[in-house]
Amino acid sequence: MSRTVRSVQEEQGSRLSPAAGALAETFRETIREVIRLRGRDTHLGGAELSYAQLGLLSELFTRGDLPVGELAAAARISPGAVTEMLDHLARAGHVERARSPSDKRVVVCRLTPEGRALVEAKREAWEERWRDALEGIPDGDLTTAAEVLRALQRVFAQEPGCDSQSAHPR
Repeated sequence: MSRTVRSVQEEQGSRLSPAAGALAETFRETIREVIRLRGRDTHLGGAELSYAQLGLLSELFTRGDLPVGELAAAARISPGAVTEMLDHLARAGHVERARSPSDKRVVVCRLTPEGRALVEAKREAWEERWRDALEGIPDGDLTTAAEVLRALQRVFAQEPGCDSQSAHPR
């Protein structure tokens, strides 16, 4: 018989309330699924996009043309890794690089029409999945869930053993 995190917490006298313990267990399960989603990237064919590549395209979709350094910072990926991903995305016809009109020393990245169409299609597919998953949940509950997720985000933004005032922003 498999023991759940909650049953182990109960056996060990967790100081979390049952509701907080259930939230913690569900959050861990959700993180595992996100990691599994990102892990699928290692099995992609040449024409498929990785989670990180789609993230870069989404940043360009949302923010517009960006220099590589700004794109890397926005996506929280090293500039070297971003340059490598952009090479792949450019070969696939999703992005192009051009000199900045305001400063010819700066190279900016931009979505091509094909790249924009791809991001729009991916966003539409994900939005449909979100709508289906959240159908029937009242807006007030979703607002509360967002507050809970922001609180958890703050927990993970802190270094263990630090108080909230000395946490490193990410």
